[in-house]
Amino acid sequence: MTVSLDQLRRCHVAVDLGAARTRVFVKGAGLVVDEPSVAAVNTRTGALIAVGALAEKMTGRTPDYIRVVRPVSGGTVVDIEMAQRMLRHLLGEKLRRQLRRKPRLRAAACTPHDSDPLAQRAAVETLVGLGARRVELVDTLIAAAVGCGLPVEQPTATMIMVCGAATTQVAVLSLGAIVTAERIPVGGDAIDHAIIQHLRHHHELMLPSQSVRPLQLALSGNGLTPHGPASTEIHGRDVATGLARSVTVETAAVREAIHTPLTAVLDGIGKVLRDCPPDLVADLADRGIMMVGGSALLPGLDQMLRDATGMPVHIAERPDVCAVLGLGAMLEGKVQPMVLDPLGDHRGLADDDGGRDRDRDRAFADDLTE
Repeated sequence: MTVSLDQLRRCHVAVDLGAARTRVFVKGAGLVVDEPSVAAVNTRTGALIAVGALAEKMTGRTPDYIRVVRPVSGGTVVDIEMAQRMLRHLLGEKLRRQLRRKPRLRAAACTPHDSDPLAQRAAVETLVGLGARRVELVDTLIAAAVGCGLPVEQPTATMIMVCGAATTQVAVLSLGAIVTAERIPVGGDAIDHAIIQHLRHHHELMLPSQSVRPLQLALSGNGLTPHGPASTEIHGRDVATGLARSVTVETAAVREAIHTPLTAVLDGIGKVLRDCPPDLVADLADRGIMMVGGSALLPGLDQMLRDATGMPVHIAERPDVCAVLGLGAMLEGKVQPMVLDPLGDHRGLADDDGGRDRDRDRAFADDLTE
């Protein structure tokens, strides 16, 4: 953890700027914002037209002078000014007035594991522009583990897998810190792209990437498992003629197309296990892997990981909001660090044993002199 729990308890607001959704947690009010990280801008006047879900619906349906932008990419803020404008509109005037009343507003933000200093500075400047006097950064892996109820502070191994839209992060945690971790540039967007490319190459069908969720269409039922429906009907645009067309797609072929990007995720899990100490790997055989993140809800992904690793795989109760809820638990003081004081309880016993040893040695020395 990059910051202590005492510093986090002084924060008033927690922000999770993700590639797909932006979430804001306010101390005492709970989760107040959970909207897509999308904004629609009028390029002629520079005015902000819409943010969140409404802006996401505009994707691919706007005239030339309206541009739909995503100020956050891969968990990193790429447009600080647009991210600040988006957050202001998502918070609303009433909530912003309440936050401005804080004399020294402190904020906490999630950052991806092993993020570079420029990405961390972009997150800090985004929140400073909203009025925060101090910004604390917390690793997304730690926050997500706390949010899904894992015993992070205990000396036992816990393995967490954060399945985001742009990246997948895998880590083994123990004693409140990351033992070993890996960040894989494969997420929900890559899986969507694999389905879109499969339909284009094999069926000559162009599928809208935003307005139609290809995963819900192509992986209905049991998803990646072979027990799902044999085929499904998908609507799109013909590549050659440009006309609307419907095709019947075999879900087995779609599952095969999805397995290709997911092999990188399996390789990342194997690398984390190889770098982990053997004692912690023995704990993981019983505890297994905890999956969080929006892409963790991909049907059949948990079963595929079970077959590949041989370990139990669990999905968090609310996998999409685990990170911001973990930050909120730290802000409200619900997380208590484990107190490491091995000599505190046994100091008196040690003194008694030491006194008996000294008496025994003195008696032995007296016997020798006699």
